[in-house]
Amino acid sequence: MPNSYDRIYTVVRQIPPGKVATYGQVAELAGLIGKPRVVGYALHKVAPEDEIPWQRVINAKGEISTSVFRDGSDDLQRVLLEDEGIEFEGNKINLSKYRWQPPPEMIEAINFGEKE
Repeated sequence: MPNSYDRIYTVVRQIPPGKVATYGQVAELAGLIGKPRVVGYALHKVAPEDEIPWQRVINAKGEISTSVFRDGSDDLQRVLLEDEGIEFEGNKINLSKYRWQPPPEMIEAINFGEKE
């Protein structure tokens, strides 16, 4: 069975360009209900060569979560999202327009071999 971070990375890799997911949404799809902070910790460890689209994960308010420890990646995240065609209204993304809604069959495929 994959560890928590691997589960998170599997989910995040499914988010298509031009769409975003919230930390809580990723946590739920990874089987970590109620643990959105774990998603944040996992994405903080992503290296560029990992090819994980970390920029597509935002907070539940539709905003980029900022941190003094991210060394400018807050600005980079916005640039990467805008390059994918995502528009900001001030500092917010319209979640009703850009939120990723995976189809049920994809959700079933992501269940990591666990039985319901």
